[in-house]
Amino acid sequence: MAKVTIDGIEVEVPNGSSVLQACEAAGKEIPRFCYHERLSVAGNCRMCLVEVEKAPKPVASCAYPVMDGMKVFTDTPVVRNARRGVMEFLLINHPLDCPICDQGGECDLQDQAVSYGKDGSRYHEQKRSVKDKYVGPLIKTVMNRCIHCTRCIRFAAEVAGVPEMGATGRGENMEVGTYVEKALSSELSGNLIDLCPVGALTSRPYAFVSRPWELSKTDSVDVLDATGAAIRVDVRGGEVLRMLPRVNDDVNEEWLGDRSRFSFDGLKRKRLDRPWVRRDGQLKPASWAEAFGAIVQNVRGQRIGAVAGDTMDAESLFALKAMLNAMGSTNLDARQDGAKLDASRPDYYLFNSSIAGIEEADAILIIGSNPRVEAPVINARIRKRWVAGGMRVGVIGEAVDLTYPVTHLGAGPADFAAGAEFLKGAAKPMVILGRGALARADGAAVLAAAWELAKGAEALREDWHGFNLLHQFGGQVAALDLGFVPGEGGLDMEAMLAGGVDALWLLGADGFDVSRIKPGTFVIYQGHHGEAAAARADVILPGAAYTEKDGTYVNTEGRVQRGRMAVPPPGEAREDWRIIRAASQFLGVTLPFDTLEALRAEMAAAHPVFARLDQAPLPGCTDDAGPEAAGAPSHAPFGLPIRNYWQVDPITRASSTMAECAATYLRPALAAE
Repeated sequence: MAKVTIDGIEVEVPNGSSVLQACEAAGKEIPRFCYHERLSVAGNCRMCLVEVEKAPKPVASCAYPVMDGMKVFTDTPVVRNARRGVMEFLLINHPLDCPICDQGGECDLQDQAVSYGKDGSRYHEQKRSVKDKYVGPLIKTVMNRCIHCTRCIRFAAEVAGVPEMGATGRGENMEVGTYVEKALSSELSGNLIDLCPVGALTSRPYAFVSRPWELSKTDSVDVLDATGAAIRVDVRGGEVLRMLPRVNDDVNEEWLGDRSRFSFDGLKRKRLDRPWVRRDGQLKPASWAEAFGAIVQNVRGQRIGAVAGDTMDAESLFALKAMLNAMGSTNLDARQDGAKLDASRPDYYLFNSSIAGIEEADAILIIGSNPRVEAPVINARIRKRWVAGGMRVGVIGEAVDLTYPVTHLGAGPADFAAGAEFLKGAAKPMVILGRGALARADGAAVLAAAWELAKGAEALREDWHGFNLLHQFGGQVAALDLGFVPGEGGLDMEAMLAGGVDALWLLGADGFDVSRIKPGTFVIYQGHHGEAAAARADVILPGAAYTEKDGTYVNTEGRVQRGRMAVPPPGEAREDWRIIRAASQFLGVTLPFDTLEALRAEMAAAHPVFARLDQAPLPGCTDDAGPEAAGAPSHAPFGLPIRNYWQVDPITRASSTMAECAATYLRPALAAE
């Protein structure tokens, strides 16, 4: 540790720290544009100049290492004049259109010009003009504003692993953009908007829609993939206008996938905003009482089953399970993708190493998964670990570009022996099994074989749990924690669709082919978008999307998180647990809770995991007995469950922004095939 004096304040910082980090440790604010704590140091904006004792001139604090006994001064006449000079240079060519700029209110350049600049400029020459670049349907460019901080270039190359941005030209002719004009091919491209300090890269869907001070901001959690990224929902007038990531170092750091960031316009399209009942073969509008009356007439005790969707909150799942159990039914299933999951033990279906634990691994074997599209932020964490060095990645499944070098070991379960050999000798090996690898007839055998592979690689120890299952959506783990799977004598989804039940309750279940439902089955659809499942239903109960209710979700590592209501549901739609509570009263099995707090207390009492908020499971494996499976897996190669990253659920399929992305990115790929 080095002792450094900052403006008379002595602080102790690790050796190798920069002067800027030492200043922050002392509570001193240092202006910067190019420096970002999660990117490499460029040292090219020079805004972070400070004075160091005995140094002949001000130094760039972001790139200058500390030394024991160093004395630093952050607010002297020399420092102030140096920063004013830097700001004057930065504003030579920057357009002075702050009142009409769409970055107004969130512009680092504007804030720092006021705080550290001076009130005039000595330059009167014409400003240079730079052509705007096309970088895809999500990011709008205004390149006249660019100050060449190179944050976007470093993020694309270092974090996203897609080095498609760079600088061409020198001096006054330097321009930042893609070398060849094209859409950025990263699922994390929206983070460039957050990183850009001047608004040269802004959100195309949000441009000129609102000013930041007009928005109400609600902290929540993303459910459109299983990472459980911390997000902020920005709302004006009852409409979601923007999704932004929040910092959570244990989960998403400060990144967010493009699907989660930009699909919010799907929340206001194709919505179900009132109950519907099928009469004379046609769905017709109805009152809530009429909808519940139709359910009472057609539901008979044990001959009812329920299938839950992938983004449902735990409260709704718990309420529906409790209602069906009270009616004598154990016909429950939340595995609408058909994955052969074993819910008897949490570590059979969790990402046990934790997301942050990826940074401890020295060998990773990915089986039947493409984390780049299933969980882009987790894939970025794997890349971060690879960039740090000393880690290798192997893949069994389809060969895809994961943005980091991998060793392709085979296509299916027949190559598990090669995977075991690949992990041999690793101190902390990880196996990442994709949920899609279990959505096949031999899925249970694949799960058991993958567990045994991890066990043979010594990945299941008291100090390290290297078996990880990567889910795809934010509601999938909570359903398993709650036991929303067939109970004793209960039917799974296949049996229910084949006619094993007279009535089928679909709770946000839109991820399967509804033509598989046997004709004559009475279908109740409870959800928020009018898709094929709603069209097949006999009764439609309009529910709330994840931004429209307070809900509990569990991410792929088993971390229990809370989402919060940012806007009310549209029209007559209601929170899903309230709908189920009302239905239980009509069906004569009234549930024993009337408030969300009472429901959560019941849920935590029955399933203690829901009382532990924002905690990853304890590390280590104390029992390496694997899941049971009859027979061995087949030699059929693994497929990938998500081909279209942009449109995977009702919200994203209703989004015009996601439709434009799909048209931009998928059609060239299909044409190439």
